[in-house]
Amino acid sequence: MAGKKNMDIKNLTLETELITIRGKTLRLFRPAKLEEVFQGDPFLETEKFPLWLKLWEASIVLTDYLGSLPPGKEILELGAGLGVISLFASAFGHRVLATDKEELPLKLLEKSAKENGLSLNIQKLDWLAPEISKKFDLVVGAEIIFKKSHFEPLINLFKSSLKPEGEVLLAHSAERKRILIPFLHRAQEFFEIQTSIRKLRSQEETQEVILNKLLPKREG
Repeated sequence: MAGKKNMDIKNLTLETELITIRGKTLRLFRPAKLEEVFQGDPFLETEKFPLWLKLWEASIVLTDYLGSLPPGKEILELGAGLGVISLFASAFGHRVLATDKEELPLKLLEKSAKENGLSLNIQKLDWLAPEISKKFDLVVGAEIIFKKSHFEPLINLFKSSLKPEGEVLLAHSAERKRILIPFLHRAQEFFEIQTSIRKLRSQEETQEVILNKLLPKREG
């Protein structure tokens, strides 16, 4: 991560991207220059690389799915990044709390929300020490399973932040199977897991995205 001077988005060169999903078009702000938010070697310092800079295909697939649901859901997004999921979920009529561990993407997300006239709550959140007081209908995340050390914290966060009839919705590139499958195996102790494969087609290629729904198991 860059120095503190770059934590203020006023110091960044920003670009906007128009994204259309299910007939709604929103304008997102994102940094135009990688070097303004990261000065390291992305190959040697993968832990520090700002993965939130990327517009992940999995987030588009998960957003599209949320657009198929009746409006009015209480939604918690984990690892919001640029906020595609949270912004569109709000536009679809859901009540959203967007969270991320990093402060900078949350500031950009707040700017994007204002630009599109959307109302959503934004909160910095550390999965290892989460401070979430309410329960949600849906806990959602795209490309958030990438470290084994996060398995238990995430499962505990799912359990503590879901309403009894709530659901967890996860979307990941098929390339993440190696880490995703062990996570789902661990989560099976507490959740019924449903899996589907979605295809996202572009002019260049077709991306496979794994969409998982986790339903809390009934006690007893």
